[in-house]
Amino acid sequence: MEYQKQLQRIKDGSGFIAALDQSGGSTPKALANYGVESDAYDSDEAMFEQVHEMRARIMTCDCFDSERVLGAILFEDTMEREVNGKPTADYLWHDKNIVPFLKVDKGLAEQMSGVQVMKPMPNLDLLLDKAKNYAVFGTKMRSVIYEPNVDGIELVVQQQFDVAKQILSKGLMPIVEPEVDINSADKIGCERLLKVNILNNLERLNDDQQVMLKLTLPEEAGFYQELVDHPKVLKVVALSGGYSRTDACAKLAENPGIIASFSRAFTEGLSKQQSDEAFADTINASIDEIYQASKV
Repeated sequence: MEYQKQLQRIKDGSGFIAALDQSGGSTPKALANYGVESDAYDSDEAMFEQVHEMRARIMTCDCFDSERVLGAILFEDTMEREVNGKPTADYLWHDKNIVPFLKVDKGLAEQMSGVQVMKPMPNLDLLLDKAKNYAVFGTKMRSVIYEPNVDGIELVVQQQFDVAKQILSKGLMPIVEPEVDINSADKIGCERLLKVNILNNLERLNDDQQVMLKLTLPEEAGFYQELVDHPKVLKVVALSGGYSRTDACAKLAENPGIIASFSRAFTEGLSKQQSDEAFADTINASIDEIYQASKV
């Protein structure tokens, strides 16, 4: 019942998905951008405490509302912590009507064939079972494509869809994220191969199965329209991928039907040192800019 409500919310709701899932190696950079240097914590536990404090500050802001924010992607550590005395995912869904997703990948393998596939996830079933104890609707997992290498891109997409089927079998909605690096020497070449591979894998899903896609904003406006309109795709969301918020929003507005799922571009300009009022003003401006671009 809960899942169906969340499904309808993602399908019909307006807004964007906030990516609050930096983990492991990306956490120190996220904290530094927030004005918390590495000498402010002396262990991983203390580091994750700091980043959770930042995320809780964002989530409890009045302007972080379901009018403009459709969903939020969490890291496992965040899912297991609390916001306002409730498990994070439960707080988001029950108090805010914002749909929670969980990042499930364990990072990237070494680069080969112009791509980085995901590291093995031997404990994925256990993690998915854990997610089902909370109000988590779906998952997210990321690979990266650097070159238009036919074998490499096929490998990335095949792995993403194989894992997506495992996630679907647990009754959760997978976000498939084969990111194309924005600095690729032939980004459009990568995108052409990627789209063909995604379409091929969508055809192999059962008729009653759907996935979500998280893609780098394409070079050619409207390039992923076929995927936006595909019956086996619940929603296409875009990552900011290193673009500034202004550039990412401008590109997003050129791609109707795709909504944002920004991470760094979403938290751009936030600082631990800001007063609550300045923090709220900054996050509100960010939410509004991304929401307007996602509405197109």
